Amino acid sequence: MTMQREDSVITADAADGPALEVWIDQDLCTGDGICAQYAPEVFELDIDGLAYVKSPDDELLQDKGATTPVPLPLLADVVDSARECPGECIHVRRVADHVEVYGPDAP
Repeated sequence: MTMQREDSVITADAADGPALEVWIDQDLCTGDGICAQYAPEVFELDIDGLAYVKSPDDELLQDKGATTPVPLPLLADVVDSARECPGECIHVRRVADHVEVYGPDAP
């Protein structure tokens, strides 16, 4: 597998699929923390009781609509988080065209 750097997001070759990013709609977050249990490297609960994504440098991203890359080794955990989230607030989309591929707005 060859890795490439595009727009500061590390992505895998097309054979491994498109680069993905994830974001959380805090207006819908129920604070159950399922996402942080599945993928603590990507999600974290803040003191307000809501879940947020984290940067690749482990920084909590609290801006509305903040996105973070989905690391290929954690893809299954992030997808499970989106599927199991009771608030249906986790959105996983392709970086190239922002089409949601997992989450409440996925086709």
